[in-house]
Amino acid sequence: MQEGQRITFGTLSLEVLHTPGHTPGGVCLVCPTYCVFSGDTLFYRSIGRTDLPGGNYEQIVASIRTKLYTLDDDLAVFPGHGEPTTIEEEKHENPFVIVEE
Repeated sequence: MQEGQRITFGTLSLEVLHTPGHTPGGVCLVCPTYCVFSGDTLFYRSIGRTDLPGGNYEQIVASIRTKLYTLDDDLAVFPGHGEPTTIEEEKHENPFVIVEE
């Protein structure tokens, strides 16, 4: 999958965001008006592991700040593991990548 690619099924379309950090080829899938499937990039109050081969802490933080935190605050976030959250909640409550105001 490549950045900007669209996956369409029925009336829904998901946009691919390249979000390296957990892995070099990590992606998230965004349904612009509903949600983002964050895989192993962003979790409820946490982020993906970066201690495995190919993982990079600075990259995952940059991916979250520049790709995910720029999405609409109202979007639901469905991680690859654990409970759902929202972009806004993570901006203010995620201890790994908090937004400074």
